[in-house]
Amino acid sequence: MLLSPALRVFVVVVGLCFFGTCAVAQEIEGTLKEVPFQNLSDRGLTVLGDAAMSIHPTDWKHAETTNFVYHFFHDFIAAPVSVEAEFYYRVISKDLEKDTTQWERKCHIFIFETDEDWKEFQKRGALDPWTGGIHSQGSLFIQRNPERKFKGSTLGHEVTHLVIGRFYGSGVPLWLNEGYAEYSASRCYAAFNRARGYAARPLSRPVPADLYLPADKLASLMTYPQDVAQVGAFYTESERLVRFLEKTDKRGFGVFLEAMSKGNRFETALNKGFAARYINTDALDHEFKPYATQSGVVD
Repeated sequence: MLLSPALRVFVVVVGLCFFGTCAVAQEIEGTLKEVPFQNLSDRGLTVLGDAAMSIHPTDWKHAETTNFVYHFFHDFIAAPVSVEAEFYYRVISKDLEKDTTQWERKCHIFIFETDEDWKEFQKRGALDPWTGGIHSQGSLFIQRNPERKFKGSTLGHEVTHLVIGRFYGSGVPLWLNEGYAEYSASRCYAAFNRARGYAARPLSRPVPADLYLPADKLASLMTYPQDVAQVGAFYTESERLVRFLEKTDKRGFGVFLEAMSKGNRFETALNKGFAARYINTDALDHEFKPYATQSGVVD
């Protein structure tokens, strides 16, 4: 489907604002051409991919762009997703200073539309009931309901997981993976909407004081909290800690992230990235707790 003139202009604006050149915009701009599944450059599906395709199996359509393969039901839903996905992928990779040009395999994005189909996919994929999107083995699964005007940051969150997985491997601990995905997605989504003329700012919720965990205890969590009510606090504090560390020293955060991905303990990685600022986790908590529980807008 040919992108509308407004969307084509928007893509150019995004490219100019964030990359300083029209080259990237021109690469994304144009058509999202539907192709038969057998003509896709990458047809490998994961177990979850097979589960997705088993829902209305004859109705799926397919297309691809530079970094992604798309599986969808309607092209007017998939075309905007393709613009966002390429935008997020490049912005996140640039923020992490990772070169994406040598990565040849494409990520598959499965786009569901209705709540009923998404619930069925959750059931067939044995997903947690609160899951709004998921990255698994290099594939992304999201819902885009055409009746909802604002689509949220789920796509940016899952693309962030993809980038982290590609360039840091599976060693990044849960809190850091989710925290960086939340932080990055909120910034990307706000930037994407500002380019469309909305007065958008990144969102960051405070951690309820009674649910705050010392940083080393947060970092020790290997799984999501058992209590669903505490899952939100886990995401919120993880995002706040990533935001806090990157704002403290962006280069130091890069060293910290690399060390964590290689299996370093939290305090060891903290010492490598922020030794001049925090001699131990108690020193970190002294500054971080007030920031984590602070209401209102934070930088």
